[in-house]
Amino acid sequence: MRGGYRERPSGVAGAVVWTRTTSAAPVRPVLPDGCTDLIWSEGRLLVAGPDTGPHHPDGVPPGTRYTGVRFAPGQGPAVFGVPARELRDRRVPLADLWPAGRVREAAERAAAAGTPGAVARVLERTAAARLREAGPPDGRTAAVAAALARGRPVAEVALSVALSERQLHRLSLDAFGYGPKTLARVLRLVRALDLARAEVPWAEVAARAGYADQAHLAREVKSLAGAPMGALLTSG
Repeated sequence: MRGGYRERPSGVAGAVVWTRTTSAAPVRPVLPDGCTDLIWSEGRLLVAGPDTGPHHPDGVPPGTRYTGVRFAPGQGPAVFGVPARELRDRRVPLADLWPAGRVREAAERAAAAGTPGAVARVLERTAAARLREAGPPDGRTAAVAAALARGRPVAEVALSVALSERQLHRLSLDAFGYGPKTLARVLRLVRALDLARAEVPWAEVAARAGYADQAHLAREVKSLAGAPMGALLTSG
């Protein structure tokens, strides 16, 4: 747990349930991770799209509670019914994406749930129903994300899913919100932060996450996260 943040695996395959309560300390920025989120907070259902840089929540008072389900890269479009590129770097009301009656029903259930755990179960059931309606996922999406996370070149990834690089770019925009090169950078950042938080030495972080060297790691972290690695590890 970091600060007032907790998470656990979700009953929705590939997703994570998280809760957060803000304190008097400055709210930590949300860093790019390639994911989309369904969030309940202050009586509202919100959608957080995939970020290309740090998102700084503004005007959040201490004690604000959030409960969310974070969907794996590529999973969000089936839940929300729109291409991920339409949600890139955005926070929007769920009512902008779903029929009003369905949003009202989900919001009423979340409001009546009482505890963060019960709210999370409402969100999970709501998302699971949407995924069932959407039908089987496009297997190429998970394959692309996995290959890019392993550091495979874009041309090789395109070939592995029988697409041209241009077709892969279009698929990536719709599924992930950005092209394959940006997704690869974001997933590499996630890997680097996980290693650094586990107190792996930074030179080893750079090597294991796929950076050319420690200087490359530092540049990429500052570019995508908006702050040096040391500041990210000590915040919140």
